[in-house]
Amino acid sequence: MSNSDTICGEGVVVEILPNGTVRVEMPNGYRALGYVSGKKRAAFSPFATGDKVMLEMTPYDLSQGRITGRR
Repeated sequence: MSNSDTICGEGVVVEILPNGTVRVEMPNGYRALGYVSGKKRAAFSPFATGDKVMLEMTPYDLSQGRITGRR
């Protein structure tokens, strides 16, 4: 799968979950599970409810995605 196949979107953190995962709500009301992986995990400060984040998802599984940035 290439990078052009990913779906990028912006959402708001609704719930903080264990192990660095968060529940993100998109503007259309859809909720997905977000996580920070790899070397970015060390650089990210903890999330708070209400933070706006950029989420990158695969078209095969829209229920979870990788958090690529914070707004």
